[in-house]
Amino acid sequence: MEFEGLKDIEVLFGLALVAVVLLRRLKFPSIIGFLVAGMLAGPFALGFIRDTHHVEQMAEIGVVLLLFTIGIEFSLKELMRIKHLVLLGGGFQLVFTVLAVAALGILTGFPLPQSVFFGFLVALSSTAILMKLLIDAGEMDAPHGKTALGILIFQDLCIVPLMLFTPLLAGGGSGLGEIAVIAVKAVAVVLIAHYGARFIVPWIFKQVVKTRSRELFVLTIIFIGLGTAWLTALAGLSLALGAFIAGLAISESEYSQQALGDILPFREAFMSLFFISVGMLLDPAVLLRYPLLILTLVVTIILIKTLVASGAGLALGLPMRIAVVAGLSLAQIGEFSFVLSQAGLKHGLLSPEAYQVFLAASVATMGLTPLCLKIADPVAVYMVGILPHSWTRGRGVLAGSEKKVALSDHVIIVGYGVNGKNLARVLKSLKIPHVVVETNPFTVSAEKKRGERIVFGDASTPAVLEHARIGQARIVVIAISDAAASRRIAALARQLNPSIHVIVRTRYIMEVEPLFKLGVNEVIPEEFETSVEILSRVLKKFLVPQDVIESCIADVRREGYEMLRSVSRRHSHAIGIAGFLAGAEIATFQVKRGALLAGESLRDGTIRERSGATVLAIGRGKEVAANPDPVWELQEGDVVLLLGSREQLAAAGKLFEPATGG
Repeated sequence: MEFEGLKDIEVLFGLALVAVVLLRRLKFPSIIGFLVAGMLAGPFALGFIRDTHHVEQMAEIGVVLLLFTIGIEFSLKELMRIKHLVLLGGGFQLVFTVLAVAALGILTGFPLPQSVFFGFLVALSSTAILMKLLIDAGEMDAPHGKTALGILIFQDLCIVPLMLFTPLLAGGGSGLGEIAVIAVKAVAVVLIAHYGARFIVPWIFKQVVKTRSRELFVLTIIFIGLGTAWLTALAGLSLALGAFIAGLAISESEYSQQALGDILPFREAFMSLFFISVGMLLDPAVLLRYPLLILTLVVTIILIKTLVASGAGLALGLPMRIAVVAGLSLAQIGEFSFVLSQAGLKHGLLSPEAYQVFLAASVATMGLTPLCLKIADPVAVYMVGILPHSWTRGRGVLAGSEKKVALSDHVIIVGYGVNGKNLARVLKSLKIPHVVVETNPFTVSAEKKRGERIVFGDASTPAVLEHARIGQARIVVIAISDAAASRRIAALARQLNPSIHVIVRTRYIMEVEPLFKLGVNEVIPEEFETSVEILSRVLKKFLVPQDVIESCIADVRREGYEMLRSVSRRHSHAIGIAGFLAGAEIATFQVKRGALLAGESLRDGTIRERSGATVLAIGRGKEVAANPDPVWELQEGDVVLLLGSREQLAAAGKLFEPATGG
């Protein structure tokens, strides 16, 4: 029939829509819906599609586009920033997973080449599923998110070598000579792509951009991606390698973000076909024939991958909690394992029956990924709770050799990301005592060499906070991207030091109330602060006067933070007397030369009359007068502590500035 291929695609997408909508309601990722749709439509189930050739061709394009976009998103600078996670963590995970599975295969009676190939299949995790789930949960920047990302990057880089080794395992290659030839070809292609990225690709894009035609720009992206893939295939390498190299070439150009935005819809459409085609290859009857075998395989795969990936994290020196969470998140089989399995089937490393069993087990591990992520944190916390701290705190070379922090009345900063780094720099310049707690051992080592007072460890464990002298600290600032860990650290800090002032930076407003319930004093939601900054920049572009902008921002802040304060007041029982001050703020101001207040006594009542704020204390040099006498005369350089609303403090601040004429 002339339009048979079109009919097949329409049937597949229709089934996929229904399956994805139903499974999304059950909190399963979209990929599981695509796999189920393919399984139902395929020749082994409802039989809507008998000839899978057309779908498989388009699925191959999906794999090429996936690697192409991974190449575009891949930044050599980002790779260098997390090179330890990528090279050491990823290398450890891949090598030891292959060894563990190969050993298990040999013990169960499989020959060595086949056992090693099984290791290849199990070693890869799903970039598509895991990245989607971590991004949705806002955990990409969390320590376990970065660890998982580093290992996934290494796996993505190893896809091509694993595919090249597969024929050799089956005895289809000519040994080391062929590997050397392939390696030389790969190096030559990479060098050509590198110089193409520096000279040819930017020139092509510059000419295309001059036409101001988006259609031509998209066509150029596809031409470069598929063209490079085709050329590498002609050179005897895989389409996947060529697509990845083409993506790398574009990633180094100034047009990479636009190219990525334009190609993503194509990738999503073709990748959905890839997962659908995998589902079509799965015979549901295998689930009925080998239920116990498939269940055993699923449990074994999850256990091996969790243990090895967690071991990789521990080998890097990460605390056990972070290593275990990262390990459980990587416990599924990856989409490129399906590509490898087809190559193994072709070269006789997998029998048709074994291939079906592998597909069934792989789909099950993918479907269990959301559950693994959900239980990861409780499992990790339980393990940390039952094991000695010396086993769970991380690498001894960093954790054990640290001297006890000799500080009091200091600030504890949890997390050394952008927020933590900026705060530490300012506190250092103002000579305010502080200590940083960080989970990345390489960051700790590097910052110690620069003279930063930083300790290694997971702040959600009592021993680490006690090491940072939580009992003697004045403030703890929690500036990490892990919402669950932030809540645990806040609760623990309040428990270890009931009088400490707890400030938490969080991503979303919906995370505010749970933190106030735990006794947090202040919560700074990035979502709200970002909206304020956007408002300011938009108004500036319209040349709105600065005083009007500040007034608008004050209104927005008043409404927004009044909402947050109302949440705080509802839970003020958790923080004692602070509940009575939930609607007020405290600020300090210094009397400047020529200020209206210079030379005036408190009895004159200027501060109270003109602003409504109340004087709590005055500092002069090393002397501090709390609740000062009305006869106190203010002098230049005095630091005054005031209590009042945001508006009252803003009005009072003007009294401390040099008086202007008129």
